[in-house]
Amino acid sequence: MSISVLIFLAVVFVLVYSLRMAKISALVAFLFAGILSGPHALNLFEINETWQFLGDIGILFLWFTIGLEINIRRLWNLRHTIFGFGAAQVMMVAIMLFPLLFGVTVWSVMGCVMVSLMLAMSSTSSAMDLLASRNQVNTNMGRQTFSILLFQDLLSIPLLAMLPVFAGKSFDLGASAIDVIVISVALIVSVVVIGRFVLNPLLKLVSKLKSKEAFLLAVMLNIVIWAVLLDLMGLPAGLGAFLAGMLMSETVYRHQIDAEIDPYATLFLALFFVVLGMGLNLPMLGEYWYIVLGGLIGLVAIKFIAIFMVARVRNVSIPDATMIALLLAQGGEFALLMLQTLKTSGIDAIPLTHQEILSAIIILSIMTTPILLALYDYLRRTGRLMVQRFPRTLDDADATIKPDVIICGFGRVGQIVAQMLESQHVPYVAIDLDVSSVMVGRERGFNVVYGNTTNASVLRDFGLAPRRVRAVVVALDNAGTARKTVAAIKTIAPRAKIFARARNLADSKVLLKDGCYAAMPETIESSFFLGRSVLNHLGASDVQIRRLLDNMRTNDYAELDPQISDKQ
Repeated sequence: MSISVLIFLAVVFVLVYSLRMAKISALVAFLFAGILSGPHALNLFEINETWQFLGDIGILFLWFTIGLEINIRRLWNLRHTIFGFGAAQVMMVAIMLFPLLFGVTVWSVMGCVMVSLMLAMSSTSSAMDLLASRNQVNTNMGRQTFSILLFQDLLSIPLLAMLPVFAGKSFDLGASAIDVIVISVALIVSVVVIGRFVLNPLLKLVSKLKSKEAFLLAVMLNIVIWAVLLDLMGLPAGLGAFLAGMLMSETVYRHQIDAEIDPYATLFLALFFVVLGMGLNLPMLGEYWYIVLGGLIGLVAIKFIAIFMVARVRNVSIPDATMIALLLAQGGEFALLMLQTLKTSGIDAIPLTHQEILSAIIILSIMTTPILLALYDYLRRTGRLMVQRFPRTLDDADATIKPDVIICGFGRVGQIVAQMLESQHVPYVAIDLDVSSVMVGRERGFNVVYGNTTNASVLRDFGLAPRRVRAVVVALDNAGTARKTVAAIKTIAPRAKIFARARNLADSKVLLKDGCYAAMPETIESSFFLGRSVLNHLGASDVQIRRLLDNMRTNDYAELDPQISDKQ
């Protein structure tokens, strides 16, 4: 193995460990790894076609994961916040940034408009990661922050399509705007139609194979096909990957796709940041350090003021408005992607030196967000700033979003449990990997979704969290799968009460050792019901039968243990 690779991996490990200890995104660590490994530092690697290709793949995966979060139903439910708060935030930031950029730079009017809109975007991955770590995703503040980020992601479609206009290659702004609107609407309509009537049936066929490899390849093929198609149409390939994600978000397999693709997306996205770091010209940035520092302070201050003002106009409380403004005051991945697209596409809307300065400002702004939040927390904790606590509890509207009970497996046992919960109006979600069971359950009105219950990411995505879910039912007929599911549950919510179905007494004992609160062996319990009916027929009283069954169930069926065979 090359010594360069060894040094590179050691550098990545140290940086990831150090920055994660400081609660800074690991992607920033990969960026620094690229800077240190590039030609201006340790010179471990050269930026060749291989690294550029890996970086391009990383861009596609990032756009895909962003598109995967944009679900038409979710957009409709949050439409007022998304298109009200989100649009107002972007416009306010852009309006405040434009005159400043136009006054201090030599860029064209369209170049200043493009950069203003780019800088109005925030880091989706960084903001959501910070919200999750602070347990604030499902607070009112968290939902409003997510809605703004969702609008920003949607805005990326027309902004990408408008690149030729920003670059000055198209001078008919009105015609170009109409073209962009038509393209955007056509793409969204295509997402709904193709996702529902083409992609869902195809993925249904693939899922019946129950092959993780086939499922993953189908997802990868979908990304590449749309990226190539839009590239042939003269649009950015990243927009194709974004569209592929939106298509997948319209299927019942969205959460499972997210869980399966996440490790690969993280890997290639890390490589994109490595390539980005390699390309940063450190001597040039050192020469213009005062511009970078001034730009960083100006960007964070202007975005904070603009977002805070919009939030207060919308009657958001001062603590929530402050938190939203702090979370979104940084630049984002979209601006980095746009700058990278400008560079790779040969679009010279702004000078190359200015592009690198902007990249440095955006990266540093992402890094400063956790520091600003930590300072804000300290000031509040010490009573020097707004003593009221953050809202940590969920409101009643979240009862349908975050279930009280999660049912793993939707066979005959899971369906009966779901029916019992519905009769008592207990919010639940059932998860199953059998697409036929999911489709039938949905037709019958059950809240059942497609997903792999042995995957912790899927469970977390559907609401499993410490101290939130009141019970988890493991109604799977395969003992091995049931044990893996219990293990996945324990990694997320160690104290969750797990009620499991077991095929026999032996499986019941194993599941209890794994940490289940109760594990009911169906062969034993069905025998009890059968025996009860026989004894009733023979004249035994209900009190006698109940006492007998209670004794037989004592200490996990201890009285039956020496006498009952484990065979079915």
